[in-house]
This record gives sequence, C-alpha cells and structure tokens, in this order.
Amino acid sequence: MMVEDLQTLLRIPTIQSSPQPNAPFGPENRVALDWALAKSAEWGMKTRDLEGYCGWAEFGSGDRMIAIMGHLDVVPVGPGWKYDPFSATIDGDYLYSRGAIDDKGPTVAAFFAAKALMETLPDLGIRIRMIFGCNEESGFKCIERYMETEEVPWLGFAPDAGWPLYHAEKGIANLRLTVTPETTGMTPVSLVGGQRTNIVIDHAVGVVKVAATVRAEVEDKLAKTWDKNLSYSWNGDELHVTAAGKAAHGSWPHGGDNAATRILRFWMEIAPTVDKLWYEVLFETAHISGDGLGINGRDEYSELTSNLGICTTDGKFEMTFNIRYPVTWKAQQLIDRATAALDRSMPESSIVLVDDSEPLFFPLDHPLVKTVVDVYTEETGEARQPGVMGGGTYARAVPNCVAIGTGWAGDGEAHQTDERVKVAHIAKMARIYAHILYRLSQLPAN
Repeated sequence: MMVEDLQTLLRIPTIQSSPQPNAPFGPENRVALDWALAKSAEWGMKTRDLEGYCGWAEFGSGDRMIAIMGHLDVVPVGPGWKYDPFSATIDGDYLYSRGAIDDKGPTVAAFFAAKALMETLPDLGIRIRMIFGCNEESGFKCIERYMETEEVPWLGFAPDAGWPLYHAEKGIANLRLTVTPETTGMTPVSLVGGQRTNIVIDHAVGVVKVAATVRAEVEDKLAKTWDKNLSYSWNGDELHVTAAGKAAHGSWPHGGDNAATRILRFWMEIAPTVDKLWYEVLFETAHISGDGLGINGRDEYSELTSNLGICTTDGKFEMTFNIRYPVTWKAQQLIDRATAALDRSMPESSIVLVDDSEPLFFPLDHPLVKTVVDVYTEETGEARQPGVMGGGTYARAVPNCVAIGTGWAGDGEAHQTDERVKVAHIAKMARIYAHILYRLSQLPAN
C-alpha cells in the first residue's frame, strides 16, 4: 500500500507552473495536494487546505503539536533519464522517479509513520500534524503562508536531509552580477543557461562577437583548444558555443559539471591577448569557492560554496549565483565583500542581493537533536553525528524544527538524473520516523 501510494504521487509531475485559481504553483501541485488531503481525510485525520499553498493533516489531542514538514513539489527534469522521470518505474530493488528521494518518498514514509501511530497509540496526549508543502523548491512561499496563520509546532522535523539529522543549515543567498564588458577585440553578446539557481547548469549557449583585428588570433587559439562537451560554429563575426554539463543540487556544486562555467573557461582560453585578463576575471567569478567574487571563507562549522545557477541576457548580461554561506555569517557580509572585490576586478559591473534565507543552528545537546540521534542509533546500530548542510529545508522557516535523514547508500541524489530510492528503504524510513515521533511525544513539555 505505501509503495503503491508513493507511485501514485510520483506520477503527478509537480514542477511549478503558471498559477491558477486556488493553485498558486500550478495545477499539478494542486492535484498532488488534493490527493494528500483526501487520503488524510480517508484515514480519519483533520485536514486544512491553505488556498493551495500548502495543507495539513492532524490527529491526536493536547496543547502540544509535533509537525512533520514534507513537500510535494519537485525540481525540473533534464535529459538522459533511464525511465520516464514521472513513470515511478520499479526496476529490481529501486523505484526511479523525480521526487523519489526529494521529497515525495520521505514525505509518504513519514505520512504512513504518522498513520501507524494514530492506529496503534491513539492516546499519546499530543497532536501530530503532517504539513504538505507545494513550493519548497522555488521559494518557500508555501511555508511562509503556513506561518502567517497556523500554529507553530512545539517540535518538528523535515524529512529532507541526511541521517541522523543536520543541526545546522548554511545561509542561502542569491547574488546577481550584472556584467558590463570591458573588451575591445572579443565581446560577449550572450550567455544563457540554467533552470533554477539551486541547480548546477547542465546546458548553456554563449555568443561572442570577434573583431576582424583579432579574428586570426582567436581562430589560432580555437585550433589548439578542445573540450569534448562543447561545440562551436561561426555566424559571420559571431562565435556560437554550446556546452553540456551535469546537473546537481546547488548546495553541492562540485558534484555537478557546470555547462556555463565550461563556456566561460573556453572564452578565457580563446580570448585575444588584449582581452585575456578580463575573461580570466569573468571565469573566476564562477569558482565554486566564491573566491572570484571575493566571498570565499568558512567558520568552525561550515565552508562557503557558490553555484552559478542562471545566466541570462535580456538587455543586460546577468549571472545569478546561489551562495551557501557559513552558519555564523550574515548576508550583508557577502555583499560588502563582493562589492569591494568587484570594484577592483570588474569596476563597471555590479552585484546585488536578490534574496536571503538566514542560517539555522541547534546546539548538539538540544533534546530534539539528541532524540533523533538516539533513535537512529537504536534502529540501525550506526553511530552517526549530526551534520551541517548547505541545502535549505523547511526547518529553517519554522521554529523548533530540524531536518532529518531520508535515504541511504545506493539511493539517488536529489535534483539529479535517475533519482531513485530503494524500495526496502521506504519502509525503513517509515519505521524510524514513527519511532522518532513516539520518542518526541514522550519528552517533557519544558
């Protein structure tokens, strides 16, 4: 039943699309939310729909409420899948689908864990609430809507991270660099690529205009430069370049292969001597450490990473970077440091803070942290320590909550091609989630 219900949910392509009445994130997310709320009501839970932004289902009684925060939306899919990404195909031990591990698989496992407690321990003296979000991947508008009118949980968790849990989440900021070319021989016309800032770009197209005075030098360098994942062609004095890369989660840019960065490197390699330095500086802005933007660094818990997530050219040449910054930093530090660095290296360009989500931090001796760690050890026999993550979960938007584990070795990576979950792991997750819920319910109120 649990696997079949998960397949039903996975087959709904909940990529955010144009809003419709009572469906602010598109009709597919509305369908998925309706399915979850109908299933909850069928099981005898109290439900509420928050205008399609999100919904919740609850059982139990008492003044305290424990929340489970899962999301139904998924990131876009790229090419190269073994199976249709919304077919929820089971091949051998694994179920393949976008959302299998992020976050429909864990959400359904937690949903069934809550149901198991409702049926076996109906008198816990506490309420358990399952929250179904529809906009986690594209802005958290769903959980922001929840926080406007709904109850703040006493304790809670988002099954959307690694085991046993993450006691800290880096800050997440998007910085937009507007580039003003300072070139005389080879001038960038456009660079286009990227679906979301939190995904490593897997396809990009770039165009530069090459002056006749440097054409021979550029062609000579082209003859000596090679990249198997890149192709180019001339159209008059314009050189068109197409690059293929590999998608990955924006919090782990070194796990992917950024197609836009390939083009920036290619431009640097073929640039005429007169423009060489400027293209070197432009290429360095895409370094995953943030060094080229002047923002690299770390604290005792975490290190900054930078993902060039979107490149656009619509009157302006813009590059948007998804920054995961250390848990003790503030976003203003990023802007101050980047502005100072770019004033020196690219004085005609500018950088602005598009948005920011502040870091999350729980001390290791917090009862919520200790309970999750203890349960995980008891259930698996593995002694794992809480970690710090670059990804952002609902836990950072709702007080008293942390992000806990989802899968194990062999399960697919979030946001990547052929995302998958081992079928046996779905029940394993549900069992651990149920145990965590029970143990949290037994903690003292103060």
